[in-house]
Amino acid sequence: MNVEYESVSNQEIIRLNQHIEEYEEMFNSIIEPLIMLDENLSFSYVNEAACLMLELSREKLTELRLTDFLEESSFFDFDSLEDSSLKSAHKGKRRVQLLTGTVKELEFIRIGTLTKGKSVFRLEDVSKVEPVEENLMSPELLLGNGEEEGEGILLMDRQGVVVEANSAFTEGLKINKRELIGKKMSELMTYEYEPTVKKGVDKIFSTLKSMGELEVTLHGKPCRFSFSTSSTVGNEYFKSTFSKITESKIMEKKLETSERIFAELFDQSMEGIIFWNEDGIIFRVNQSACKIFESTREEMIGSDTWKYIFKKNHYFKRMLATFERDGQVRDDIFYKMPNNQIKLLELTAKKYEGDGYNVTIFRNATERWEIEKELRKSEKKFRKIFEGSMDGLILWNKEGFTDINESGKVILGISKESLLSLSIQEFIEKIPGNADELSAYMEDVYKKGIYSSVVALKFADGSVKHIEFLTRSNLYSNLNLSVFRDVSKNLEMQEQIRKSDTLHVVGELAAGIAHEIRNPMTALKGFIQLLEDMVQEDFSTYFHIITSEIQRIETIITEFLVLAKPQALQYQEQDVQMIMKETLELLAAQALLNNVRFETDFEGDESNVFCEANQLKQVFINIIKNALEVMPDGGIVRIKSSQVSKKHVCISIIDQGNGISEDKLKKLGEPFYTTKERGTGLGLMVSYKIIEEHNGYIEVESEVDKGTSFHIFLPLRGKAQGTFTR
Repeated sequence: MNVEYESVSNQEIIRLNQHIEEYEEMFNSIIEPLIMLDENLSFSYVNEAACLMLELSREKLTELRLTDFLEESSFFDFDSLEDSSLKSAHKGKRRVQLLTGTVKELEFIRIGTLTKGKSVFRLEDVSKVEPVEENLMSPELLLGNGEEEGEGILLMDRQGVVVEANSAFTEGLKINKRELIGKKMSELMTYEYEPTVKKGVDKIFSTLKSMGELEVTLHGKPCRFSFSTSSTVGNEYFKSTFSKITESKIMEKKLETSERIFAELFDQSMEGIIFWNEDGIIFRVNQSACKIFESTREEMIGSDTWKYIFKKNHYFKRMLATFERDGQVRDDIFYKMPNNQIKLLELTAKKYEGDGYNVTIFRNATERWEIEKELRKSEKKFRKIFEGSMDGLILWNKEGFTDINESGKVILGISKESLLSLSIQEFIEKIPGNADELSAYMEDVYKKGIYSSVVALKFADGSVKHIEFLTRSNLYSNLNLSVFRDVSKNLEMQEQIRKSDTLHVVGELAAGIAHEIRNPMTALKGFIQLLEDMVQEDFSTYFHIITSEIQRIETIITEFLVLAKPQALQYQEQDVQMIMKETLELLAAQALLNNVRFETDFEGDESNVFCEANQLKQVFINIIKNALEVMPDGGIVRIKSSQVSKKHVCISIIDQGNGISEDKLKKLGEPFYTTKERGTGLGLMVSYKIIEEHNGYIEVESEVDKGTSFHIFLPLRGKAQGTFTR
């Protein structure tokens, strides 16, 4: 055969280059990861998707072998790939460890053999469920090795020494046959092809055949040949057939290889691919497209590419306008299949104006769309639950807050925007009085996973709320969920129940002993009076002390009886200001002895309430006497009466004593609690009970070293038996 160098016109080369570029651009639309391996498992070619999957650049991968990622190197037998019986798809799974440390389970699917010793594989990551992002293919996959033309025949012995050559070989190399005989073949090769020759020789001895390409220098210029070597009968010599590779043949082989690879990839692609002309008529489809559109290839070819669109609305028209303007478009749109099934398809369309055709790649996104729809529905449902919860809910982590519901904003008195702008530390600094307690609570959350506690939060306005927190750490994606509620009223109610239980016990105790004590006390009082008349000596001082103490005991017994059972009292509408004036007249003498002056400030002429006057007097006396006793050096007791609303009147008694600390203030009104040396604690307890029976309540304010204020709230012109709400 003729092995002379063939000249090729520039126009033909340009045409071939254009075809190759078109196929390369076509392959860029295929998103599967592809690799080309030689017989040594070295990477000859990788596309961008494969680089993304193997987490390395193309330059780095082509320097490596597949065995650099595998525990075992014997994954494929490349010699067997030449066997025509193994041309069917070959699959295998291997666990690979990338250079970044990532471990993946990859499936290798052989989709074709480009040249002897080189095969193309599609990779699938079966270690995860998320689809690999679509990546454009690199043009290297389209490169081939060329075709044979102009055969030269060479005979070599086992040491690679030329023993015979035909004229086609010597003429092609322009070398004298005598000069050739006796030389080793490696002496004719350029330096970089010496390893190829050695590798080919080694393979000849192991498999009795080899093929490939090599380069020789002809008159100072390199020239490439393809060769095929096999053993002769008896295996004494090896016969090599050489064909000179011209530039035209190289380009044609590249084109042929690209066409073959494209055809295989086109039909095996998991994405649907359709080609359509400028009139919108489909002229080529792959099997995946037929499956997506629930149609046969014959039904799709010749049909309008947009006939399956579900609704040609403004959204569709906008997509078409983008395609016409930019020459390409990527979008999601609904299609109606011939069986009336509605599918959401993700499409990528590109226009090739010069060649008169367009290509569209489809992916069925229906399942993803349905999942997203369910997720949106679930998110909406849980958002309603989150926002509608009566308890406060906060999502947070170590860095800050991510969400809070409406109830939480009300309880904490903060807007969502303000809270989300704060870090955890900044939030704690806003309530410095609770910094240590909150920090300890968060530490317990991370230690125990689930933790509950009640924290008394002191706000900037001075108010205090008892907040019960229940937190689960790492509920989702390193987020902690805190459920909290304001239990201040619950704690107050519990305290009232405790006091009520104590009063009940005291009442039962009073009912049991009051009458038993009163009878002997009556006799004792009578005999003391007789004894006082009979004794001649002057013991009046002693008798006075005994009589006053007996009267004090009777007073305590009377207070006990008030607690023992409800009194049969007659409520009448009376002026509470008049009752207070009468009380002040009774205590005027005692106030004068203690150097205390009364100052009154009564708003309006009268404030009528339904009450039992004597009981209110007892309340006023108890509180005013306490005020006199806490001012041994004298002072002023101010009494104010004011209408705080249309239905309520407030009586305030303000002294200038030493005041009461906050911890003691909470215990006022409890049975037997007193701050006086000889007090019983019954006076205020009885006063609280009387006001409660009048549907009122008492509030106390005090500041140490400045004094104490008692505020008595009573309903105006309302029946005492009715309900009175603070």
